[in-house]
Parts: sequence; C-alpha cells; structure tokens
Amino acid sequence: MKSISNVRNLKEVTARLCQIIYIIGNVLTIFGCLALLFGVLGMFDMDRFSFGLSAGVRIIGTVAISGCLLSAIGYGISDYLKSK
Repeated sequence: MKSISNVRNLKEVTARLCQIIYIIGNVLTIFGCLALLFGVLGMFDMDRFSFGLSAGVRIIGTVAISGCLLSAIGYGISDYLKSK
C-alpha cells in the first residue's frame, strides 16, 4: 500500500511542477512579446538589453522563445500524465 500512495504523491508533485513550469512559460512569453511590441513602437530603447555581439531585440526575442518552450514542456508533460 505504501508504494501506491507514493506513486499518487509523485503524480501530484509532478502535476504541480508542470503547472508551475507552464505558468512561468506563459509569463515569460507575454513579457517577451510585450517588450518586443513596445520596442518596435519606440516606447523604450531595446539596445539597453544588448550585450556582447547580441542586439537587444535578440535578447528580448530569446525571452519570448524560452517562455514558449517552457510552456510547451509543461503542457506536454501534463497531457502525458493525464493520458496515463
């Protein structure tokens, strides 16, 4: 009986972790897209985010893409756990 409760607890923890991952991903995606939009409209200077050889628009775009990837991972694992 102990192993069954451990499996349930593991699924609950994994489901909660997936939820946290896709919430963080959604927030990063929204932040990145809004920053790109505001930068294109000229509301702030995107060069503030540049360092090295990377332009500021690349860094902001990377934030948005990272958010999309985190959301996809979180939702994917969540759907996989629900189908099992």
